[in-house]
Amino acid sequence: MKIIATNIGTDTTFLWNGLEEKTGIFKYPVDKALFLGKTDVENDTVVDRKHHAGVDKACFLFASDHYPHWKELYPNLEWNWGMFGENLTVQGLDEAAIRIGDVYKIGTAVVQVSQPREPCYKLGIRFENQGILKQYIDHGHPGSYVRILEEGEVKTGDSFQLLTQSENPLTVKQFFDLLFQRKKNPDILQLAISNTALPEYKRERLKKFIR
Repeated sequence: MKIIATNIGTDTTFLWNGLEEKTGIFKYPVDKALFLGKTDVENDTVVDRKHHAGVDKACFLFASDHYPHWKELYPNLEWNWGMFGENLTVQGLDEAAIRIGDVYKIGTAVVQVSQPREPCYKLGIRFENQGILKQYIDHGHPGSYVRILEEGEVKTGDSFQLLTQSENPLTVKQFFDLLFQRKKNPDILQLAISNTALPEYKRERLKKFIR
């Protein structure tokens, strides 16, 4: 895996149900390294800190490999890296192979895969179509959040070095798919509940599906 682009958000105002709201999902490439802090990316715009940033969502990664799919669906948008609100656009990021809990060194930072991105209406604002939420879920390649174990700088061209692979085999894609299954796969459910790299509140919510 390699960083293709580093992206920073701008404070953007939009109308939602007749009210003005702000979002930082409009991110664009920058020609400089990003500093990954414990709770966010330095100088990035985070408006809703209840649902974005924080220890378990300090930095969002999305695969450049999936851009062609979305460009075909939305050819009239003005395309650039950062379209999905990702801080790091990554070549070769495969959610079906990356495990929740995997630890990587990127640049001078050390990060741990924590959870997939779950789309909200602000992604629909970015793509000018709320229908993208279902498309995003159906496509099944959500990107991944990471927590920052060691703060540091990352830049375009930096490669990912796997330091520790999680002993729990739950992948980012398996967990993402599990979240939206009406009938939960019991084996994947148990993997998720026992994966201590997942935020505790998510694991607790899943316990209600155990029969």
